[in-house]
Amino acid sequence: MKTPVFEGAATALITPLNENGIDYNAFSKLIDWQIEEGIDALVVCGTTGESSTLTDDEHKKAIEFAVERANGRVPIIAGTGSNDTAYALELTDFSCKAGVDGVLVVTPYYNKATQNGLFAMFSKIADKATAPVILYNVPSRTGVNIAPQTVAKLSQHPNISSIKEASGNISAVAEIAELCKDNINIYSGNDDQTVPIMSLGGKGCISVLSNLLPRETSVMCRKMLNCDIKGALDLQLKYLPLIKALFSEVNPIPVKAAMAAMGFCENYLRMPLTQMEQTHKEILLKEMRKCGIEV
Repeated sequence: MKTPVFEGAATALITPLNENGIDYNAFSKLIDWQIEEGIDALVVCGTTGESSTLTDDEHKKAIEFAVERANGRVPIIAGTGSNDTAYALELTDFSCKAGVDGVLVVTPYYNKATQNGLFAMFSKIADKATAPVILYNVPSRTGVNIAPQTVAKLSQHPNISSIKEASGNISAVAEIAELCKDNINIYSGNDDQTVPIMSLGGKGCISVLSNLLPRETSVMCRKMLNCDIKGALDLQLKYLPLIKALFSEVNPIPVKAAMAAMGFCENYLRMPLTQMEQTHKEILLKEMRKCGIEV
């Protein structure tokens, strides 16, 4: 059985930005708060971290900063995927040398790939990595899906430890679990499917919700890991309206607005992302208040 990078909830962390670049004071406070609240791991420079509009220098410095700030308190996972395999290899090599505990590698967007191409790309990155590789399947954003049979082939690689499954296809997740068995750890990549995916043997989630509610998201996962299905389900359903509001516009527009309302950062996004529409924002703030979040 492959050792998971973490069990429980990992936050797909926002990157606090302002007109001058990354706000490292806000970033340090956010990392510390997440850890103090009991989060199980942190993912930096993923989709929620606006990796696609970070410069190469910003991307690398953010990863280094997160590793140094966490200082071993929780695992740090770096987003190192790209539709340019050479760049993904460069980011992966850099991140491993910086001391990350895992790398999250998304499927290649826009140019996409065949299943053979996906197998070749992920295998090449896993050969280079010295930290465990987490595959990231999110076809709604990338336009390409990793078939369960391809995941099964990739799971034979000793350095491919996990998959973040955000396809929304529970049947495909079940097939991955059946085909791969103990050769891969499955994480939910959709907040509204954490409990269902963990019921199929998932080890936790990589979450947007936990930016706002790290402790509660971790508790939900812990309840599932401890076979308290009713307790976990109650939390999954309790936070469903908030999760819906967090995805009423493309991620990370709503979560950035939410974290700004909580005082963690400026509500600053880089184009083509724009400010959240006021009607959606009002619903988001309302749902946050219902969950006991002060805004």
